[in-house]
Amino acid sequence: MARFRVGVDIGGTFTDIVFLDDDGRVHTKKVSSSVDDYARAIVEGVRELFRETGLAGDDVSEVLHGTTVASNAILELRGARTGLITTRGFRDVLEIRRLRMPRLYDIAWEKPAPLVERYLRREVGERIDARGEIRVALDPAEVERVLDGLLAEGIEALAVCLLNSYANPVHEARIKAIVERRVPGLPLCISAEVLPEIREYERTSTTVINAYVMPVVRRYLRTLRGGLGEIGVAAPLLIMQSNGGLMTAEAAERMPMHIIESGPAAGVIGAQALARRTGMPKIITFDMGGTTAKACVIDRGEPLLAREFEVARADRFKKGSGLPIRVPVVELIEIGAGGGSIARVDRMGLLKVGPDSAGADPGPACYGLGGGEPTVTDADLLLGYLDADFFLGGRMRLDVGAARRAIEERVARPMGLELTEAAWGIHRVVNENMAGAARVHGIERGKDLRGYPLFAFGGAGPVHAWQVGRILRVPRVLVPFGAGALSAYGLLAAPLAFDFVRTAPQRMATADWAQINRLFEEMESEGRRIVRGAGVADQDVTVRRGAEMRYLGQGHEVDVEIPAGLLGPGSLDAITAAFEAAYRLLYSRTPQGVPLEALNWRAVVSGPRPDLTIAGGTASGTVAAPAPKKHRAAYFPEARGYVETPVYDRYALGPGARLEGPAIVEERESTTVIGPGAAITVDAQRTLIAEPAAAGAR
Repeated sequence: MARFRVGVDIGGTFTDIVFLDDDGRVHTKKVSSSVDDYARAIVEGVRELFRETGLAGDDVSEVLHGTTVASNAILELRGARTGLITTRGFRDVLEIRRLRMPRLYDIAWEKPAPLVERYLRREVGERIDARGEIRVALDPAEVERVLDGLLAEGIEALAVCLLNSYANPVHEARIKAIVERRVPGLPLCISAEVLPEIREYERTSTTVINAYVMPVVRRYLRTLRGGLGEIGVAAPLLIMQSNGGLMTAEAAERMPMHIIESGPAAGVIGAQALARRTGMPKIITFDMGGTTAKACVIDRGEPLLAREFEVARADRFKKGSGLPIRVPVVELIEIGAGGGSIARVDRMGLLKVGPDSAGADPGPACYGLGGGEPTVTDADLLLGYLDADFFLGGRMRLDVGAARRAIEERVARPMGLELTEAAWGIHRVVNENMAGAARVHGIERGKDLRGYPLFAFGGAGPVHAWQVGRILRVPRVLVPFGAGALSAYGLLAAPLAFDFVRTAPQRMATADWAQINRLFEEMESEGRRIVRGAGVADQDVTVRRGAEMRYLGQGHEVDVEIPAGLLGPGSLDAITAAFEAAYRLLYSRTPQGVPLEALNWRAVVSGPRPDLTIAGGTASGTVAAPAPKKHRAAYFPEARGYVETPVYDRYALGPGARLEGPAIVEERESTTVIGPGAAITVDAQRTLIAEPAAAGAR
C-alpha cells in the first residue's frame, strides 16, 4: 500500500527531496539542480533514494512539487512567442504601464521590455463599458483577420484581454471560440478566465504572463510525469502555488501564473506548520539557500499575503520596476544573498556581496568545479563554520585551498586585509544586508521585529541565523530538524487551495447584497467542484471570504475578512468593524464620516491542512545530553578570534538536550552556528532554540 508522500523543491543550486510517511519516518536527498532540465535531477534523486532505502514507485502516494520553471522562463526570456488581442486603442497598455518610475529622478532608468513585442499586439474594434453593456459589437470577421496576421508571425501562444471584460466576458468568449475552432491546441488565455478583475494594465500583464509561460510549464510537467513514470511512480502530482496552497498539475498547466513563486512559498508553509506545533503564533522566517535569502513575517499563525507581486524587475529591489502579476502570494522580502553569492571590491574600494551568484555550476570556488570567484560559502568555510569533509553529509568534499586563494586574490589583497578579516567582512556584509532588508519590511507592515523569533532554514540559513538575529535583536533563534530541506517538508504541510476573485464595486451603505451573495456562491461552488475533483470530501472543504475595501475616493484598498453565511444589511456593522481594524493597523487612524466602498470580492476554497511531523524516523539512539563528536576552530568576533568549538551531531540531539554557545550542530543538509553566550535547548519537535544566556536563564 502506498504510504510515502514525497516533497520535491528545486532551488537555484540544489534540489531537495523528502519522503515522509504517516508515522513520521523520513528519508531525504539533496542533489545538484540540473539547470538544463530540472526534471532530470528530480528523477535521478528519487531513483537514488529508491536504491538507498529499498522503496519503489508503488510506495509513493503523491508527489508534491515546488518549482522555479515558470519564473526562470520569464527571467531568461525563454517563454513562448506570444501574441495579444486587445481592444482598439489599448495596444500599448503593456508599455504605458502606470506611468510611475521606481527611481523618481533617474532619467536613465529603463523599464523592462514587454513580453509581447508591439508588432504581435493586435487590436479589434469592440467596446464594453464598465457596467458590462455592449457599446460596440465584436466583428467575427475582424477577429479572423487579426488571428491570421498573428499566425503568420509564428505565435506559439495567444493572450486575449479586452477592455472591461471582467464586467462582461461575452466578446472574449467569442474570440476564444473562434481561435479554438481555427487553431485547436494553441495555448490560449482570455483575461475573463485568468483574472476577472478591474485594472486594465495588471489584468493584461497577468494574462500575457500566463500565456507566455504556459507552453514551458506544460512541457516541463509532462516531462516530469513521464520521467517519474519510467521509475514506477504513478502517484498524483501536485504543485505548490505562490499563495502557499497546492494545485493539481493539470490546473498548473492551465494557470501557471499561480506557481511563479512556488518554491519560496513552500518553506514559509513548513515554518508555519512547525511554529504552530511549537506554540509560536508569530515568527520571522529566514530562508537562505545557494542563490538568495528570503524573509517572511508570520503573525497570528498566518503568513502575510500580498495581492500581487512583480517578476523580472529591472531594479531587483525596487517596487514598480518589474512585470506585475495579480495573484495572491506569500509576501516575501528577497535579499540578493545566498551561499553562492559572489563577493567583490567595487570601484570605490568597498566590499559588495551579490546579487549575482555562482549557482550550482561552477558554484563557489571551494566546490572545485572551476569556479574562481569568492562567495559566501567560501568565507563560511574559512571561518570554520563548515566542515570540508562533511558538506552534504560527506558526499561533496570542499577545497579549502581554492576558497583561500579566491578570497585572498579578489578581496583581501585589494582591500589590504588579512584573510580572516576579509572572510568575516563577507559574512558580516551579508548578515547586515539581510537584517536591514527584513527590518525595513517589518516597518512597512507595522511590525516591530524585536518581538518575533527568527525561524531559520535553507542550506545556508542556519549558518547565518544567529548573527542576523543579534542584529535584529530578536528574542530567540529557532532551527528546525531537517532545516536544509524545509521547503520540501513545507510542501507536505500545504493544503489544496484555490483563489477566486470577482470585481463588483459597491457603496457599502447601499450595497446590492443579492449580487454579493451570488458572486460568493459562484466562487465557492467552483472551488468546491475543483477540490472535490482532487479527492477531498465535501465536509473537509473550508472557505475563507474576503473583500478589498477602501474609503470613498481612495486609490488603494485594504484586505478585509468577510463573515460566512448569507450577507445582508445586518452584516454591515461586522464588515465595517473588520475594515476599520485592518485600516488602523496599517495607518494608526481612521477618518470619520467617510463612506466605505468595496471593489473586489475574494474567496479561498481549500482542503484540510496535513499535520507535519518531522521529528522522528531519521535518527536512532538519540540522547538528551550528547557529547560533541569533535572540536573545530571557528571564528567569533565576540571572542576576538578563533575558538575551539564543539561540533555536535544533529541526529544525536534528543528532546530536552541543552548546550551552550559557541556550538556548531551539523546535519546532512545544513549546519547551525551559534555564537558565545547562548543557551541552546532542543524542544519536543527537535527544533534547536538558541537565545542569549540571560534570557535562557529566565
